[in-house]
Amino acid sequence: MSRHPLRVARGAALAAAITGVLALAGCSVGPEYRKPDAELPAAWAPPVPGGVEVRDPRWWTVYGDPLLEGLIDEALANNANLMLAVARIDEARAVLKGVAGQQQPDAFLNLDASRSRASDRVFQQSGSAGVRQDYRAAADVSYEVDLWGRLRNATAAARADVLATEAARETVRLALISDVTQAYFAVRSLDEVLAATRRSLASRSESLELQRRRVERGVLSPFEFRQREAEVAQARAEVPALERLRSQQQNALTVLLGRTPKAIYEGTLDAGRDAESAAAVIAVPSGMPSELLLRRPDLIEAEQRLIAANARINSARALYFPRIVLTGYLGVESAALGSLFSGSALIWQIAAGLAQPLWAGGRIAAEVEGATAREQQAIAQYRGTIQNAFREVRDALVAQVKAREQVEAQSQRMIALQETLRLAKLRYDNGFASQLDVLDAERSLLAAEQIRIEALRAQRAAVADLFKALGGSWGDVNAAVR
Repeated sequence: MSRHPLRVARGAALAAAITGVLALAGCSVGPEYRKPDAELPAAWAPPVPGGVEVRDPRWWTVYGDPLLEGLIDEALANNANLMLAVARIDEARAVLKGVAGQQQPDAFLNLDASRSRASDRVFQQSGSAGVRQDYRAAADVSYEVDLWGRLRNATAAARADVLATEAARETVRLALISDVTQAYFAVRSLDEVLAATRRSLASRSESLELQRRRVERGVLSPFEFRQREAEVAQARAEVPALERLRSQQQNALTVLLGRTPKAIYEGTLDAGRDAESAAAVIAVPSGMPSELLLRRPDLIEAEQRLIAANARINSARALYFPRIVLTGYLGVESAALGSLFSGSALIWQIAAGLAQPLWAGGRIAAEVEGATAREQQAIAQYRGTIQNAFREVRDALVAQVKAREQVEAQSQRMIALQETLRLAKLRYDNGFASQLDVLDAERSLLAAEQIRIEALRAQRAAVADLFKALGGSWGDVNAAVR
């Protein structure tokens, strides 16, 4: 039996229309993303003489401190901020799944049963039954043809958000490693300052007892003895202040490690005792192009935020154009439940709907303007992040070299002051110098020791700052290149 020509023509027209719509579904509106231009230096500063190139991704092993390495592993496993960053990635991935799902058809199974009664007047005028019942089971399907890329760009924006949150986690991770490193060496520095202060206090206390005996024998005046006694009291007063600072720094480090409140309250931290060796000076490979700094996780995050903002402009502009939705259903319907699944109860429908915005009170224009403004903010943020990244690298390169020079100079100064104190005591014992000369030499030596210890801490911190500024070690760079 041949089909009716009119039905064939209508079916062909509908198929052609659907095919044409699907062919246009790849179209998009709005500007394509272009990476902002950035004028970068051709290369880094000249390599540091004697500098060490670090290719191990675990760059903190350059310090040669197993205790530090264990603390960093503990922090990476337990730090609350890092856990928060991971949870944000999970949230962004869930959002991406939801947005991407809008590009897929929606299908629902609907089961309906109803019983209704018409008014008597309707019954008298139409002759239809007063009570009517209906049973219906159908699968409903709807699909929005993404003709102008509204949904596609929304998905691209959500995907860029996922990449941005992943980069943000890496930023947190890199900052955490640097913070733990610096806090650890700050505790070590305070331990060394405390040890030097206690050594000085013990030496002064021993000398004070000798001076007391000289006063008793009438060899030393009470005035000079009281001067000495005041100096010892001053040194003793510095100890509790340093102990307080050490406790606070330890508490800050244990929080970074992610330890429990009980462990923070009751625990103690042994930060090691080797404070004599300075960390190696780190040299940036001379052949490494400066463009590789763009692998820093905060720069990756800033660019992905920019990509997302650009995609959301296109998604907003697509609201100006028609939305085409294809709908249909397939099922059965009957007035009697027993005949619901009989062949004659079959029902189906295929439909296409088009909605063209005519007036929205300026809401679409406002959304496009807002998305455009957010893109401009993202561009400014991206450029500012690049500027800050190169500043941090430059600062860290200079700081680690100059801090090392300061450590060497302060070491020489401390050696000279140790000899000065020895000679001052010898001159005093032989009556060629006053007690004030000895006190000045002791004060100068203790101050020099404290300054040297602080310079050593600053040099170690500068190494951590450099790796943080570069986004990791050269091994990480090679991985980025591949």
